[in-house]
Amino acid sequence: MATTEKAARVPIRGPAIGWSLISWALFASSGPLAKAVMDAGWSPAAVTSMRITLAAVLLVPVVALVRPSALRFRRSDLWLLLGYGLLGVAGVQLLFFVAVQQVPVGTAMVLVNLAPVLVALWVRVVRRTRLSGRVWLGIGLAVAGLALIAQLGQFAHPNALGILAGLGSAVCSAAYFLLGERGARSHDPAGLTAVGLTIGAVMVALFTPPWTLPARLLTAPAVLGGLRTPVWVVLLALAVAGTVLPYLAGLRSLRDLPPTLAGVLAVAEPLIAAALAWLLLGQSLTPTQLAGALTMLVGALLVQSATP
Repeated sequence: MATTEKAARVPIRGPAIGWSLISWALFASSGPLAKAVMDAGWSPAAVTSMRITLAAVLLVPVVALVRPSALRFRRSDLWLLLGYGLLGVAGVQLLFFVAVQQVPVGTAMVLVNLAPVLVALWVRVVRRTRLSGRVWLGIGLAVAGLALIAQLGQFAHPNALGILAGLGSAVCSAAYFLLGERGARSHDPAGLTAVGLTIGAVMVALFTPPWTLPARLLTAPAVLGGLRTPVWVVLLALAVAGTVLPYLAGLRSLRDLPPTLAGVLAVAEPLIAAALAWLLLGQSLTPTQLAGALTMLVGALLVQSATP
């Protein structure tokens, strides 16, 4: 019996892990893309607003035309949709933006990637599910590795507002995994993503109204890997490849992955982002950061091997 159940789980988890890694690889691409737009004169808030809004504008009509049944939800789904859109989409972006304004980006990255710890605590305390010591060890190694990559030792006297915003972003990221898991197992990922992005776009627009966006800079040149292209082309890539597709792939993976494992797989994002920064922006990792990357991978493998 045990052998049969294990064999039945393996082909499900394998593709789910693949979808999750694809999701984080695509999310990682948003870093270099957003930086290229910001270097062209856009503020981080404007890039975030345009990214989510454009993603919603592009996805909703496609889902409505190709798969209209995916947009049908019950009244009882209202809180799920609001939570996913406000926390999993808008909250992560806005609070991370506040954090990077107040503290170094590396510090903000470590704070937001505390989400796997919060997910594990929720599963243990609220769901009363026992987690093995390897899960906790793996999560600890993943966070420690990220701290090495971010080189936290170089930063002193962090801003309290930035710390709180970073922790708030981690809470929203944990909500993304937990609410996404619940929604993905009962709804079509395309419909949930479309509605979530729409709610997130409305939320972000309250902080960055559309009329404040620098539309005159849409044709300004953005530089990626030595290539110069108009900002609007990079924004389109950011909306599709850096937002719509990773959210769809992430929800697809959460159908079959436990949130503890899905959360730790998120450590792939900073690793891939570092590789893309090296390829597109000429930025490289130090030996300490490479050691951190190896530590993160070991932590992720521990959680993968220990998660039932």
